[in-house]
Amino acid sequence: MRLLCSPTSPFSSKVRMAARHLGVRLEEIHVDTNAGPSLLIDNNPLGKIPTLLTGDGEAIFDSRSIMHYFDRKEGRLYPSKKGKRTEIEVLEALCDGANECLLSIVYERRFRDADKQYQPWIDRQWTKVSRALAHLDAEPPKIGRKLHAGHFALAALIGYLQLRFEGQWEADHAELIDWAHRFEKHFPDYPAMKPHV
Repeated sequence: MRLLCSPTSPFSSKVRMAARHLGVRLEEIHVDTNAGPSLLIDNNPLGKIPTLLTGDGEAIFDSRSIMHYFDRKEGRLYPSKKGKRTEIEVLEALCDGANECLLSIVYERRFRDADKQYQPWIDRQWTKVSRALAHLDAEPPKIGRKLHAGHFALAALIGYLQLRFEGQWEADHAELIDWAHRFEKHFPDYPAMKPHV
């Protein structure tokens, strides 16, 4: 299977970590979404990453669809108990939503000239992120014997914050920093697989 991805993308990171955890072998193909390469556009009309190309000719996107595909194929990313599964899916959605807000801030700053950047929009996105981080810091998910999709989503979020927002969030979220250290003990590949340049 081939994964169209980027090393800086938190959504790519989540999928890559889950695949490594499950023993799913992936050929990673780094793509620049701004360039719109045909391999990406031909397989995902949205031109977004990550996109998984299976050996059966399927193209699967977005990251949550890929995670569910891995779970159906290999199991162990989501629990079988419906209530617990819903809890983990909501955790994943919260982390993914926070990453979407962070990406929105990055894009606003990267693609608009400084005098055209709309600070109220940036502030609104950061407020959403701040609420999500406060919620996660107050109740970080427990790490037991089994890692699940929510763990990988949160690890990707923290990794993206460390990459793009260093010094802007750590002071108020010591629990999340501690959580990332605990996660690394259960998943030693974390430093190499979290979002990086």
